[in-house]
Amino acid sequence: MQATRREVIAGAMSVAALGTAGAAAGRTKRPRRKPNFVFILADDLGAFDLSCYGREDYQTPHIDGLARRGMRFELGYASSSSCAPTRVGLISGRYQNRLLAGSGEGGGYTRGKIGYSGDLPSLPGLFKAAGYRTGLVGKWGIGELPDYGPRKSGYDEFFGLMGGGIDYWSHDFLDPLTTGPRRPDLYENETPVTIDGYATDLFSDRACDFIRRNVEQPFMLSLHYTAPHWPWQTRVERGSQRMTDIHFEGGSPKIYRDMVLAMDEGIGKVLDTLRKYRMDRDTVVIFTSDNGGERFSKTWPLRGAKGELWEGGTRVPLIVSWPGRIRANAVSRQVAISIDFLPTMAALAGIATDPSYPPDGIDLSPQLFGAPAVDRTVFWMTPGDRLAALSYPWKYMRNGTLEYLYNLDEDPTEHANFKNRTLSIFSDLKAKAHSWSKQMQKPMSAVPRSIVEQAEALEMPKLPGK
Repeated sequence: MQATRREVIAGAMSVAALGTAGAAAGRTKRPRRKPNFVFILADDLGAFDLSCYGREDYQTPHIDGLARRGMRFELGYASSSSCAPTRVGLISGRYQNRLLAGSGEGGGYTRGKIGYSGDLPSLPGLFKAAGYRTGLVGKWGIGELPDYGPRKSGYDEFFGLMGGGIDYWSHDFLDPLTTGPRRPDLYENETPVTIDGYATDLFSDRACDFIRRNVEQPFMLSLHYTAPHWPWQTRVERGSQRMTDIHFEGGSPKIYRDMVLAMDEGIGKVLDTLRKYRMDRDTVVIFTSDNGGERFSKTWPLRGAKGELWEGGTRVPLIVSWPGRIRANAVSRQVAISIDFLPTMAALAGIATDPSYPPDGIDLSPQLFGAPAVDRTVFWMTPGDRLAALSYPWKYMRNGTLEYLYNLDEDPTEHANFKNRTLSIFSDLKAKAHSWSKQMQKPMSAVPRSIVEQAEALEMPKLPGK
């Protein structure tokens, strides 16, 4: 997309959306300035891993405070059950399956030629063209330099990692499929840097610094933590630097707790910075996760975990706070998904989205300001012939050759198959899911097991030494 085109599109202000939101809230006074945005994304945090969602063995007071000052969604979803595809959905506002970078091919990671193109409309690009200062702190994860990167997709500033995960202390790139020497993966914009410190703390401090430097202009800050993604390392326990089986090796409930609490403490610093500069009432803060939980997460009674299309793999915490605008202690049963953030944030800021690249997500601002939940159908598709469609409480799911129909109100554990009992509902949701899937990029039926096979399957150059 050309810069001039971006400017023309972003210049069309969606004033009606903000006015409707204010009316729904019973308010007539509009904000004195465009709202700031702090979008906080956790990595692999489960649906019930916060104390405000029912976690009992530790407390997350700062994130819980966001829920007390705003709206907590009970039916928040990631658009994929793995991290890179969800991030493509988030930045585009569209189902990530439309693009190779978001299809989940190659195990869900982006390498070599695959990534989110800077020519495509994007969440930060819309805000930058509308006069916002944009910054990403933390994990990018959807394409490597020199072809892809945060600054090529609309972020003015970037501090963090390009890949899918780093050692929290050495900041080396982590890839369980790579056996050779690791490469550093901590960047200041597009320049590798060496900085001492625990990654979660570095990201929290840099986010506070971004806010302090931009008090005089509207800003959109993406704070994408790597916590509590493996490796299992805390401020005091550095853990194993190399694991042969990431799904079963290392970690403990205590280590997981400490990783979550370090993130919660950092979020507290960010919120304190907003209050210090009297920007808390001018700032929309959104908190969610990129996919469902892993082996130390609290997911019961949900079935499944990260990488799967059962609820445990896609249901995530979702909290939106805007003091003085969104009613405090609000709880919503609206089905919300990652692709909704772009149209919702754009509406709150009065920014028009690109008509030639319309979002698949919906604008949630009416629900944020008190409107009732609306019925909708949302979809997921991942490699391995997995497909799902949710029209709450009914959920169609295909897992290989097996098909199911779940009723999440009657059985949130997804063990009772209602397929034969309610054949008309099953047939309708199945037809919708298959029609939707035909519009998307078709992912591989199986994920290659080695990075060499990935390179060959995706026509990518092999890594040195392979």
